Amino acid sequence: MIDRRTALAGVAAMFGAGLFAPLARAAQVAATELISDGPPSVAVFNPPQRTLMTALSERVIPTTDTPGAIAAGVPAFIEKLLADWAAPDDRIPILAGLDAIEARCQQDYKIAATKATPAQHDALLTLAMNGEIQGGKPFFDAFRQMVIAGYYTSEIGITQEREYLPVPGEYNGAFPYSQVNKVYSA
Repeated sequence: MIDRRTALAGVAAMFGAGLFAPLARAAQVAATELISDGPPSVAVFNPPQRTLMTALSERVIPTTDTPGAIAAGVPAFIEKLLADWAAPDDRIPILAGLDAIEARCQQDYKIAATKATPAQHDALLTLAMNGEIQGGKPFFDAFRQMVIAGYYTSEIGITQEREYLPVPGEYNGAFPYSQVNKVYSA
């Protein structure tokens, strides 16, 4: 079975030079050191930020016919990554982005972002992605990378979203694409 340490090493190749610094550090160290599975060394988020970050991670990879980001433990991965692999400056775009999304939600919907609907979260993430929220673009780019890395290095991402084959079968160059159900991870 592939483990998170091995999967993190592949994340660097997936995102290339634009990899968010804490992910790059974790991927680099993962090849040589054991990554602790324990709780984060410090609390990165206050309770409303943690709730919002959790809801937004589920909007990046929602539950469909496979489990989403929450079921895969992505929020805990993000907090662990920011607590133990991020420099204090690395946390700034994430925390500022969450605060900016909160402020924009209050402005547009007159409710706390933690009470917003999934459609409202989608709209807020789209504004952040397009740079229409102060600090939104740096937040969105880093946040999306962390969600994707957390999901696809989790057991759920590796075994349920993708098809895990430790040793792929024979090569068949004429295999019909219409019969491909999942992307394989090895």
